[in-house]
Amino acid sequence: MTSRVAIFGSTGSIGVNSLDVISRLGGKFKVTAISGGSNVDLLARQAKKFRPKFVCVGDERLAIEIKTALPRETVVLCGQDGLKRISSSPEVDIALFAIAGIACLEPLLNAIKSKKRIALANKEALVSAGGLVMRLAGKNGVKIVPIDSEHSAIFQCVDGREHDISRIHLTGSGGPLLDVPASKFDSLPRSRILNHPKWNMGRKISVDSATMMNKGLEIIEAKYLFGISEERIEVLVHPEAIVHSMVEFFDGAVLAELAVPDMRLPIQYALTYPARIACPVRRVDFAASGGLTFRKPNVRKFPCLELAREAAASEGTAPAVLCASDEEAVRCYLDRKIKFSDIPRTIERVLAKHKNKGNSNLTVERVLEAGLWAREETRSMCCH
Repeated sequence: MTSRVAIFGSTGSIGVNSLDVISRLGGKFKVTAISGGSNVDLLARQAKKFRPKFVCVGDERLAIEIKTALPRETVVLCGQDGLKRISSSPEVDIALFAIAGIACLEPLLNAIKSKKRIALANKEALVSAGGLVMRLAGKNGVKIVPIDSEHSAIFQCVDGREHDISRIHLTGSGGPLLDVPASKFDSLPRSRILNHPKWNMGRKISVDSATMMNKGLEIIEAKYLFGISEERIEVLVHPEAIVHSMVEFFDGAVLAELAVPDMRLPIQYALTYPARIACPVRRVDFAASGGLTFRKPNVRKFPCLELAREAAASEGTAPAVLCASDEEAVRCYLDRKIKFSDIPRTIERVLAKHKNKGNSNLTVERVLEAGLWAREETRSMCCH
């Protein structure tokens, strides 16, 4: 039976890899819908190759532009309304979310309400509104299969035994600044900050890797995905990036998922779960690996880790503020408005000003309001 897939964010690295995976799986999957922001040329090429029924772009102007390049029968949509229409379409079985940012939240919730199978690569929705997302998924009997390599590893190790987890060991390469003294951070060129040693990623997530905020956000994701408190989630620096994360159970046994760094593997598993199908990724050569090493992160050098832990413990709208402030601070850094070391300082100041809305009255509207406030506050701090 062919599964019909909608790829939200098909022009980003995860989306491109997802289409590559689907093209290699023969007739097992049919691309029903794709969406992109403003990369109309790539989106049009993807549409011509995969012939989806729906194509969604960022706004009406782009919709008019792309329509002339597509077959007549293609339904061209735009904006949040277009994403919501796709996410609730009866012609979609699997919704794969690779959209960056909080714009993913409402289409994701819509897909869950429509009982789609979810393959999730977006961080911001789970970080900002993890409680809301997971409660709705539980209520609707919807399986959320993560695509992040770390959370995919945890998902595979847990395999339905969430109640048996003692600790989660969340691994990370340490990013491009692992062995660089903090005193040199602000003098490094942006090209060095953006040059991740193991993964080919977008600019924003590359900066998050350099600050280690990506691991902080992943702590919050894991908390909600696997129903475990942040105190029982440990971060381990693992420069070889072969062990993608580990789960320790109450009896002391530790299970790990090991593979070469290649996003096609977790993407394929999210699509084919629970089946495993041959994947054209390079295999781990343990004899030639030179060993696997682990160490604790330096939280004084990378303060974003502790900022994320504090937001995770506070819950309410604190994670949404953390996420939005980080997004805006990184943008300001990339636009040369602030120094690299100003990123965590700015986020800390924004969190200190935030008046948290607790879990008892948390809604999508409050999450979005908190994020909007955090962005405005961050921009204001970065411009003065």
